[in-house]
Amino acid sequence: MEYLTYPPDEDLGALVKCYWTLKIPKEVPKDRQQVLSDGCMDMIFNLGDEVFRILPNDEYQLQPRSFILGLITKPMWIQPAGAVETFAVRFHPGCFSYFTKTAMRDLADKDTDLKFLFDQNKVALIESEINRAKDTAARIAIIQNFLYEILRETTDIENLVISMIDKILQTDGTVSIKEILKDNPGQRRNLERKFIGQVGTSPKQLCRAIRFQKTLKTMLDSNRTLTDVGFESDFYDQAHFIKDFKDFTGVSPKQFFADERFALSSLLYSTE
Repeated sequence: MEYLTYPPDEDLGALVKCYWTLKIPKEVPKDRQQVLSDGCMDMIFNLGDEVFRILPNDEYQLQPRSFILGLITKPMWIQPAGAVETFAVRFHPGCFSYFTKTAMRDLADKDTDLKFLFDQNKVALIESEINRAKDTAARIAIIQNFLYEILRETTDIENLVISMIDKILQTDGTVSIKEILKDNPGQRRNLERKFIGQVGTSPKQLCRAIRFQKTLKTMLDSNRTLTDVGFESDFYDQAHFIKDFKDFTGVSPKQFFADERFALSSLLYSTE
């Protein structure tokens, strides 16, 4: 059995405690082993044979090939099925939260597959690169780049969300999501997740809501036809316009203006 630790890059030292490797030859007998809590969380890449977590009911659960081992708060047991070869990142207590918006309590006492926390394509790429790396030094370089990229994205995405909101408002909701993300097409999944967390709805739905508000105000402030108003608001056709109108109000435009229950809404939008 060989267990080794390696120091992190100086700039990551405040967040990463160490990198570590574990190797156990296939020939060594392996019974179940308990993993003890040290207050840290680990990002683990299994490069060897399968490893199982033993559940409280004595059932066996296959660990993912790459996963986050959440904070251990109760007894945890594992059992390798063959040769063990592990490469991992150990984070200082509380510091993995800098790399994900997932609540740490939701990760406790679990093996959470990386693909549920990060972009799946990036996870597939990092798994492949770490598996093909020639040695531990190469793996450390790969994972450090991955961690730095996540930290950069966290900051960049905050600014991009604000920029997205501004574009939606400036165009009265007529801008397409493709146009908003034209400079950051690979960020769509992360941006939408962050956008929903910050705004409470998706970029597309906010566009629809803002466009509807503008359209309704135009209708209230003028005597133009539905066709003219819909065309001005970039609706494909009148049917599309009426569908959106019903989605937001529950009634058709004709019913809306004839129903006294919408008088307050009409007043608020027309004087906005």
